[in-house]
Amino acid sequence: MSQANGSPPTLLIVDDDPLIADTLGFYLERDFRIAVAADRGQAMQWVKAQASPPDLALVDLGLPPAPHRPDEGFALITELLASAPRIRIVVLSGQNDSANARHARALGALEFVAKPVAPDRLRTLLSRLVEIRADPLADSYVPLLGDSPPLRKLRLQLRQYADAPFPVLIEGESGSGKELAAAALHQLSVRKSRPYVTVNCAAIAPTLVEAALFGHAKGAFTGSNGSRSGFFEDAGGGTLLLDEVGELPLELQPKLLRVLENGEYQRVGETQSRRSQARVIAATNRDLKSEVRQGRFRADLYHRLSVFTVTLPPLRELGNDRLLLLDHFRRQIATQLGQPPFALNAEAERLWLGYDFPGNVRELRNIVIRLAARYPGQTIDAGTLAEEFDPQPATRQPADREAMIESARRTLSEQSGRFSLDAVLQSWEDAYIEAARRLANGNISQAARLLGINRTTLYNRIDTLARERPEESRH
Repeated sequence: MSQANGSPPTLLIVDDDPLIADTLGFYLERDFRIAVAADRGQAMQWVKAQASPPDLALVDLGLPPAPHRPDEGFALITELLASAPRIRIVVLSGQNDSANARHARALGALEFVAKPVAPDRLRTLLSRLVEIRADPLADSYVPLLGDSPPLRKLRLQLRQYADAPFPVLIEGESGSGKELAAAALHQLSVRKSRPYVTVNCAAIAPTLVEAALFGHAKGAFTGSNGSRSGFFEDAGGGTLLLDEVGELPLELQPKLLRVLENGEYQRVGETQSRRSQARVIAATNRDLKSEVRQGRFRADLYHRLSVFTVTLPPLRELGNDRLLLLDHFRRQIATQLGQPPFALNAEAERLWLGYDFPGNVRELRNIVIRLAARYPGQTIDAGTLAEEFDPQPATRQPADREAMIESARRTLSEQSGRFSLDAVLQSWEDAYIEAARRLANGNISQAARLLGINRTTLYNRIDTLARERPEESRH
């Protein structure tokens, strides 16, 4: 198996069990270039050190420092996709209850495979995912597909802002299509025949961001054996997309502000000023206003980037456009796989329209990929479709998050020096578990369903809380 350039695809294996990681690496090394990490930190450090992101990742949910819980695995899925949006993630985990599987897929994993798994089955699955192109709709501008009011507003804004020389800030939830909206802005502009350069600010190690953006002179730092241009220079008079701009280190932000204000920048290790003619588009899934209030993003840079602001609507607000996206992806994936497309019966279609898609377009597309691979040419009922949906509640809206942050700020101010995050989280977990047990009249299986976890996990958490609870509270 090889990619178009003849080199084998890169597979990142993240598992804290060295025997499993080494065995999988040995078995799959004939078809993939293998990298191994034991935890989330190692995995992200390796990804950010690479010139290009891995094609696939095989991720265990139970990673240190909490190997008996899925939290670290969920966090890694989110960070991997923020750093490398086109990576294809397969979860291979012993924490294989359906709630974990659905939530992992909603976050962006393409497949969930329970341990143990036959190596041949795993190889076949990974090989099939390589054949599905990472972004088959790159030229179709998914954000423009639909006829709902939010999509009509979006199309109008993109046309209005396309030829303006000022920066555009694209905001939106993860998976909502920000990069494709940026590409549409470029293609609709007079700059469309000039370079279109994208840089994912989350994918570059903080110490290398300045050199990546502005270039560097020979000998500017260890390992710089020659001079090199940066992304601003590469973009020329075209468009430069700064994706995940909220991840830029605070100390670098004044230099970005300078180039936005007067076009001037310097390569690392040079004193000569250069000028950029690039039109800058920035994208983020963070609330940059909140980041400004928290001191993590400069207010002047925010105002300079947000001369024009475009907000990508979440999929849950697009109504029947979800059916248009379903049909679009269904035909695209079926063509790639060389198989007839699947269909939904009437009840399944109603279920589709009633689901919030917390992972937005990315989640929708991944669901279509799985259904296309498993049920070619078949009609899918509501029960089968429901197995693909995440039972966990959607992410809180920014206003709710701001209220939570403000409440937390007051608490921290009032309890300066006496606050314990672990104690607060433990008390909330204890309260939710007790509430679920009361609602379920002591039935642990029913309580676990209310909490969205399996029974074994609930028993483990009850035991852990009992051990950690102060002695006097046990009586």
